[in-house]
Amino acid sequence: MKFAYLIVIILFCQGLYIILTQSNLIKVVMGFNIAESALIILLVLLGYREGGTAPILDGDYTIVVDPIPQALALTAIVIGASMTALMLALIIKLHKRYGTVDINEIRRLRG
Repeated sequence: MKFAYLIVIILFCQGLYIILTQSNLIKVVMGFNIAESALIILLVLLGYREGGTAPILDGDYTIVVDPIPQALALTAIVIGASMTALMLALIIKLHKRYGTVDINEIRRLRG
């Protein structure tokens, strides 16, 4: 189980590193998606219970998996897809206007 948390930390740090170091806007969007995926995995891990079953309470009240983090993860997936579409639409507009997706070149062309 600790290995899964280590994977989440590595994925989030990798996404953050990409966001902070890349000047290509497409790569920055990919970094956001990697960091978001790490946070979604973290939400699912937080709701996991060893030996748990589906959260359907039919009288047998054994250990169940917490459904709230799963619902939050599903909501985060929808919001993340919307944000990715919006970021890519803005990148397309920037590319049409400036002819590049390099943020340093766009700053230089703006003056």
